[in-house]
Amino acid sequence: MPKNKFQDVVFTAIMATIMVYGMIVYNVALNMGGVTGETFFAALHELPIMAPIAFILEFFIVGKLAAKMAFTVMKPTDRPQFITYMISICICCIMCPVMSLIATLLFKNVKTFGTWIQTWGMNFPMAILYQLFYCGPFVRLIFRTIFHEKKQ
Repeated sequence: MPKNKFQDVVFTAIMATIMVYGMIVYNVALNMGGVTGETFFAALHELPIMAPIAFILEFFIVGKLAAKMAFTVMKPTDRPQFITYMISICICCIMCPVMSLIATLLFKNVKTFGTWIQTWGMNFPMAILYQLFYCGPFVRLIFRTIFHEKKQ
């Protein structure tokens, strides 16, 4: 996917924004008791706060850590798509508890250990499924469209 630092910044920015927005919509829907048109609008209020936090965490810390974790169970000779899936899972395993903690501290009325654990528990299944089946493939499609390489 990304072949240089610039492409890595672009890819991470797109991924962080779309992933964070989807998770905020999910959490707002949980708080509102369902999904309405207002849910998508309400989620936009948290996006300018949470997306930069996610970008910074993923770009500078989590991406490298997740790749190291992934290669404890994968080999460089494994199929590239499975390596991508494993890195995505590892990123979710790190980002979900961290972002749930940040969201608990910034946006929840009750800021307790229990609230954080509940938030993390509710977010984790959604984060994994959203990343693997929707957000990840969509962002890779966007990225390939932006940085289209001609076959020789």
